[in-house]
Amino acid sequence: MLKSSYRLAVPAAILAAALAGCDTQGEGGAQGGEEVSSETETPDLTGFVDRTFAGASLPEVVVSDPAGITLSLPEAAGKPVLLNVWATWCVPCIVEMPMLDALAGEMGEDLRVITVSADIRGAEVVVPFFEANGFANLPRWMDQQGQLAETLGGGGSLPITILYDAQGKEVLRVIGAYDWHGEEARRLIAELLPAES
Repeated sequence: MLKSSYRLAVPAAILAAALAGCDTQGEGGAQGGEEVSSETETPDLTGFVDRTFAGASLPEVVVSDPAGITLSLPEAAGKPVLLNVWATWCVPCIVEMPMLDALAGEMGEDLRVITVSADIRGAEVVVPFFEANGFANLPRWMDQQGQLAETLGGGGSLPITILYDAQGKEVLRVIGAYDWHGEEARRLIAELLPAES
């Protein structure tokens, strides 16, 4: 009985904490066309690490870029992957993006950083967002149907970021905005990288 209570309590706690992130279903929400202002108050980086889903495979979801090129996410295996689901209207997501861009540049070939926009307007909002912010190291993958967030169990909350090992197996996920420049993030990523000789 204790085990089943725990199994129910953990997903409920995760869902409650995730709801503190971005809500994709808000009335008159930004999915309908509102843009996040640069004057919007910066949220705290209160994302938390969850290892509940460790061992799950990269999801069988196909994403596309503004040019129509597609990527089946399992094809990204072969090196460690950081998969981030975000949106242009999500303030915590926007706070993370420069850190993820810097991380991708710093890690180079050691870690594949895959950012996937959940914006239903796709390239119409993703392309100007990237151009305005000058992200040089992040891909412009999109999932306009929201299949990825749903598959990952993120539901209506963003951002969600998952670290996968080189075999495409989940090691951990971060729910909410997170300090990707911090020492904890570096330790988590180091778990995926081969030990230096």
